[in-house]
Amino acid sequence: MLTAPRCRPIPVILSTLLLASCDQGAEIHSPTLPIDSAGVRIVESDPSNSDAACTISVEPSLVIGDDENDERQWFSYIRGAGRLSDGSIVAADRATAEVRIYDETGRHLRSMGRKGEGPGEFDDPFQLWVAGGDTLWVGDAMAPWRYNLFTALGDFVRQVNLTPVFPNASVQGGVLDNGYTVNSKSKDARRENFSNPDTLLVQVHDPGGQLVGTLARMPDRASGAVKEVPDFWIYPLFQSFAWVDAVGSTIALAHGRDTEVRVLDDEFNLRTIIRWVEPDREVTGADVRAWREDYIESRSQPASVPWSRFDDARVSTNRPVAELFPSISTIVVGKDGRIWVRQYDRPREDRAWLGFNPGGEFVCHLAPLPGAVWEFGNDYVLLLRETELGIQLVQLYRLHLPSDQSGGVVHP
Repeated sequence: MLTAPRCRPIPVILSTLLLASCDQGAEIHSPTLPIDSAGVRIVESDPSNSDAACTISVEPSLVIGDDENDERQWFSYIRGAGRLSDGSIVAADRATAEVRIYDETGRHLRSMGRKGEGPGEFDDPFQLWVAGGDTLWVGDAMAPWRYNLFTALGDFVRQVNLTPVFPNASVQGGVLDNGYTVNSKSKDARRENFSNPDTLLVQVHDPGGQLVGTLARMPDRASGAVKEVPDFWIYPLFQSFAWVDAVGSTIALAHGRDTEVRVLDDEFNLRTIIRWVEPDREVTGADVRAWREDYIESRSQPASVPWSRFDDARVSTNRPVAELFPSISTIVVGKDGRIWVRQYDRPREDRAWLGFNPGGEFVCHLAPLPGAVWEFGNDYVLLLRETELGIQLVQLYRLHLPSDQSGGVVHP
């Protein structure tokens, strides 16, 4: 049970990614969660020296959304999907404000929710998590941010409104199996000269929605305007961002600039720091030119949106450029506790995923996937794909791991 937070020494000091501390300043009006880092394991690896590879099945074992004769398989805007303990699949459709469940063959079983502002209704279903006991937590982006909870049988359980009010949708985070939610919001610096980064404020709320405290404050993007187009705010080219994900009993925090992920448990103890080697991250003039050429080419295609002043700002030679490529494009905590890191795509290079086991050791490289990842499981990955006609599909692929799943040096 969580008690009133108090500050305690944190022996592990990180340069970019900061745990919440006692000197947050008057602008953060929430208690600081005590982070216990005693006994933290630092696990270091060099994936470039390993050829261990994870693979997915050539074809998906399940596809939902491709039956044009069944309107319950039509999706307008999927905003979340997950797999239940019996193998069935749940998906949230933003446009219809419905949550739908399908069996292992893709047959529609039931739907829940509808457009509205009452209990069990959605103004804007924005994300979905499957928590302990197959409880469905569906985040509603209605101002303020709230959650609707359902059972796997479609019964409405309750509504959770965050206290104090969370004015907008949570930017990143998730729901733990114990019902605690990790929610985040960006604190806008808005410095015109790109000098002061925004802050991603990561907060924890109990199962009833009451604020427990601030888990971390992380430097995020630095915005500004180029002189040719002062009415558009952009961020530097190849900018790094802060990332947070929470699933099961695991919370992962990272910053794209660092080859590092911090892993906390559901009692908010820092248990593992995963570090890896990634050479040759320096951004060159050739990289910048390649990015600009490809961007201009993509915007000139007949099906693209017409060129705008925003595009002028993006390709401006006065737009700042990062010195190093980000290491991380996104992080995903698997249902089994594995940590998956999507490496940042450099110009004209589609990079892979890195997989780490729950203990932090490197497991494998995973080639770029044919869709957006919604969920990693022990032996599957759930993807969102969109056809050339704009039809959205939920697809489940089988995930195969190498036999040797160990690698890395552990520093207690």
